[in-house]
Amino acid sequence: MTEEVKNSPIEDFDWEAFEKGETKGEKSREELTKTYDESLNTVRDKDVIEGTIISLNKREAVVNIGYKSDGIIPMSEFRYNPEIKVGDVVEVFIENQEDKKGQLILSHRKARAARSWDRINEALEKDEVIKGFIKCRTKGGMIVDVFGIEGKTMEFKVVKINQEFKNVVVSHKALIEAELEQQKREIIAKLEKGQVLEGTVKNITSYGVFIDLGGVDGLIHITDLSWGRVSHPEEVVQLDQKLNVVILDFDDEKKRIALGLKQLLPHPWDALDSELKVGDKVKGKVVVMADYGAFVEIAPGVEGLIHVSEMSWSQHLRSAQDFMKVGDEIEAVILTLDREDRKMSLGIKQLRNDPWENIETKYPVGSKHSARVRNFTNFGVFVEIEEGVDGLIHISDLSWTKKVKHPSEFTQIGADIEVQVLEIDKENRRLSLGHKQLEENPWDVFETIFTVGSVHEGTIIEVVEKGAVIALPYGVEGFATPKHLAKADGSRAQLDEKLEFKVLEFNKDSKRIILSHSRTFEDEQKGERAEQPRKRENRGEGRRGGNRRAEETPVLTTPLEKTTLGDLEALASLKEKLAGK
Repeated sequence: MTEEVKNSPIEDFDWEAFEKGETKGEKSREELTKTYDESLNTVRDKDVIEGTIISLNKREAVVNIGYKSDGIIPMSEFRYNPEIKVGDVVEVFIENQEDKKGQLILSHRKARAARSWDRINEALEKDEVIKGFIKCRTKGGMIVDVFGIEGKTMEFKVVKINQEFKNVVVSHKALIEAELEQQKREIIAKLEKGQVLEGTVKNITSYGVFIDLGGVDGLIHITDLSWGRVSHPEEVVQLDQKLNVVILDFDDEKKRIALGLKQLLPHPWDALDSELKVGDKVKGKVVVMADYGAFVEIAPGVEGLIHVSEMSWSQHLRSAQDFMKVGDEIEAVILTLDREDRKMSLGIKQLRNDPWENIETKYPVGSKHSARVRNFTNFGVFVEIEEGVDGLIHISDLSWTKKVKHPSEFTQIGADIEVQVLEIDKENRRLSLGHKQLEENPWDVFETIFTVGSVHEGTIIEVVEKGAVIALPYGVEGFATPKHLAKADGSRAQLDEKLEFKVLEFNKDSKRIILSHSRTFEDEQKGERAEQPRKRENRGEGRRGGNRRAEETPVLTTPLEKTTLGDLEALASLKEKLAGK
């Protein structure tokens, strides 16, 4: 027999009242809803409260905060805590009570951030160790999120807080400082000069290398890295390299420790070839240049100085940079060798023969050569025939005819000039040279032309207090005192005037010609007064006498010109004609 289950309706149920929300003996719908809402947590946006994780998956966590709906938090916000599980109570930040879908939006990250400042201050007050996560490395350290951003987890200690700028400084080192300090004290207490320790290259600078000796730092100065010259420590060591070092010195508190590396190796001078002696040739590399010379390294840590005076046989002042530069591989001769003081001097000019050894053979007196002008003085020109062979041309030996006041009027520095050797001074390594000697002396010819009493046409080219300089034919100059510049009308001859001048004095050795214009007409007037009686007796004889005087004292009316030494042929021809007469 099958039992039938019957649902019997309530006979007295008021369906009409129920539909209107009016029930008897029970609370109204509004009252029920109100009672339900009051049984839930009251939340506000932007609040931070606690919630319980009720479910987890790879993407999100569902959190119950006692609200009418559960909230969702992305799992990425819990990556700092891989041990998170259902049932854990976590802090959440109310982003929004209901989004467009009616979903409660929560954030665990923002809740932690809102509470972080209070926790930081609390950690500083309690000297508490906290966990942090390295976000990035900067020049001065690292950026660390101490409340769970992705990164390597480390323990830190809060060491400083800037309340105004909300800036926190944490330190991992502070946790181990006590241990390090104890370790450092133990190492320092054992330090002794001359002690050899193993260390690690911690830092490299331009002036040296910092070595970590196991909690204590020491410095190897660049000069103590190698017996040879070092431009930069990186040429010798590398970062993190382990090496043995010797303690050279330290201060009283042992805070500054000077270390050495080269001192662990024998000094190169001690290993220098014992057979090496003065006069031997060596090869090396130029490592340092100075105006006064160059330092050449012939072996690591063994250097010799080549003084600039040992670079050339020339006596001219020059800089060492004119002969070599850093990095040059050169050969030199040992000049001095002091093993005790570890000093050596070298020379390179000794690789060539001294030009003064056979100077009389190579540059005998009377020989002619081409030279280069090197320098001027008021009294002459210094020239160089070849490197190391210098000579002086005295100003009086530059020209036969031109009166040179300064050598710059005749030539210029760097110019080539032909010379003749006049004298050799081997002891002082100097030659006396001449330039005019390459040409025939025109004054031998002038002596026959500008005879005393002869009259020549000349031009005043310079007027000075003591007289005037007169340009004569063939480029010769003469001089007249003021009284001999008087003209027949009583006036005085002026600059650039062309007049006749009588030779009063001729000196070939000093190349001096003294002239007079006034004597040209004064002597004629005296002659006329003396011969007037004779002229009246015999005019024809007087005329003959006058012609005879003119022949004895020829008047040269050759146009003025600056005659060069190339005109000597014409002068020689003129000399022959005069000799014939």
